[in-house]
Amino acid sequence: MSKIIDVSQSPYAKLRTIPISSVKVKGFMGKYLKTLVSVTLPTQYDLLENTGRLDNFRIASGKLKGSYKTYFPFDDTDVYKWSEAVSFALASEELPELEKILDAVIEEIKDAQDEDGYLGTYFSGGRKRERWTNLAWNHELYNAGHLIQAAIAYKRVTGKVTLFKAARRFANHIHSVFGPGKKEGAPGHPEIEMALVELYRETKDRKYLDLSKYFIYARGKGFASVPRDPGPEYFIDHKPFVELEEITGHAVRALYLCCGATDLYLETGDKKIWQALNRLWENFVRKKMYITGGAGSRHDWESFGEEYELSNRRSYAESCASIANFMWNFRMLLATGDGKYADVMEQVLYNGLLSGISLDGKHYFYFNPLEDSGKTRRRRWFDCACCPPNLARFIASFPGYMYTVSDEGIQVHLYEKSATELLFKGTSVKIEQETDYPWNGQIFFTIETSIEEPFAIYLRVPNWSNDFSARIDGREISAEPQNGYVKLTRSWVGRHTIEFSLPMKPELVEAHPLVRDDFGKTVVKRGPIIYCAEQVDNPDFHVWTLAVDLENMREEIEKIFDREVVSLKGTGRAIELSGWEGKLYRRVSKLKEIAVDFTLIPYYAWANREPGPMVVWLRKT
Repeated sequence: MSKIIDVSQSPYAKLRTIPISSVKVKGFMGKYLKTLVSVTLPTQYDLLENTGRLDNFRIASGKLKGSYKTYFPFDDTDVYKWSEAVSFALASEELPELEKILDAVIEEIKDAQDEDGYLGTYFSGGRKRERWTNLAWNHELYNAGHLIQAAIAYKRVTGKVTLFKAARRFANHIHSVFGPGKKEGAPGHPEIEMALVELYRETKDRKYLDLSKYFIYARGKGFASVPRDPGPEYFIDHKPFVELEEITGHAVRALYLCCGATDLYLETGDKKIWQALNRLWENFVRKKMYITGGAGSRHDWESFGEEYELSNRRSYAESCASIANFMWNFRMLLATGDGKYADVMEQVLYNGLLSGISLDGKHYFYFNPLEDSGKTRRRRWFDCACCPPNLARFIASFPGYMYTVSDEGIQVHLYEKSATELLFKGTSVKIEQETDYPWNGQIFFTIETSIEEPFAIYLRVPNWSNDFSARIDGREISAEPQNGYVKLTRSWVGRHTIEFSLPMKPELVEAHPLVRDDFGKTVVKRGPIIYCAEQVDNPDFHVWTLAVDLENMREEIEKIFDREVVSLKGTGRAIELSGWEGKLYRRVSKLKEIAVDFTLIPYYAWANREPGPMVVWLRKT
């Protein structure tokens, strides 16, 4: 039962997840999955070894002499996220070599655990007395959260329980330390909240759910923060969660906290939590989210800025924040069945999330600018290496996000060439998708089942789509979307086909006038894909000066690295810069413009070739 999260018995979930192993992905994301197992996971393992992260466990267990080898006290999480990524990858295919490596890594983790259940390599040896003394910065609870999630994933996929037993021992230790009548505290970096809810789902032990609730409700009391810079708001510790009106503070912390709070709602139906989640979602999506789905506009403390503060060249939009955005919206989708959350999932997936990893599978962005001079390049690793293994575990888990089931039927949230066999009311339903999505909006479904009773297939109509059509067994169906989905109800017994068409064509998008960086500018979008101009494709003018419209814009298929993409080409106008030589300012006069041929590529694919300026928001003609 290789589910990412298991809401099968969650009383406030309207949709239920399916196992990752139910879906075999073959198309656009299938290429990422192939690169993941052949390149990303092996190279990340080498880096975990070479940077000393695995040696930290050996030192803590006494197998290796020396002292903690890395800089941050939370570097164990890189090992845990990688372990979770391998676990999810094993759900999609047999990988005996990687499984053997992971089993060895798990032995190192287990052997580093203290007798009382504590597990954290930074606080072994002489640092034991410092445990739980600095919740704001030491991230011990964050460490524990990722350990628990990795352990649950490996147990669900393989049935092996060594890591799960270690994680549960650590969770029991944390429960013995924190809570009402015990030590007061809350994690400086949220993560454990959603992990504890998932541990409750796996074990049915209520104490884990109660502990998650305690941590969420403990915020706003100064337990998770420091009074000096960056201050309580950075830690989302300035107000109780249920009183929050604005998404603020460190972007990843804030979005992980919302994930945990949504998990809590799915189990308890806490109305105050739900009201706060909806306020925060509206504030985030309507006033603080980049068009790429990126989150967090400031390099200063990796944080959200003010409303409509969405700078482009200085955008931070951390890769981990994009992943957190996707994860939170998936949980909100499970709670409501509303397609607006799947729209955000798609928006961030094809743009600000996949931009975080190179097409060769071994270089990463920590932050994702929407405009660049050409100096920002992906790197193989970071001292704070949260993003690379986080991207790996997301890609490995992708198949588990495509479908859900409910009492009424099966929901299709994301389109991808794939073969799926899932259970609906205890009986097999096979679904094949033939499509070239996200480049083409034609999706051909084949459905096979022995279920005679009618049930519904829900197909998402994305918010970028102005039109759609559907045919069942060649007969056109007239239907109006509800909550972002077309509901097709009938008996599907035997073998049937659905032809679903979402016409794609380039369009121009503008931002709210209060987004000052984007005033008077436009973005070119085609289907779910956001486009940018990169200098390597446009050598005859500076891409920052480009102005475009849709007239004569055409689509071409070309390759970037080993991937085919749809590029957009046309004739636009660029500013002639020769009149500005030697001048920074001049009296206002008419800009001299020249006609230019331009090429635009998908934003996620930028910086995979020669360095040079890049821009997403272009001038309007």
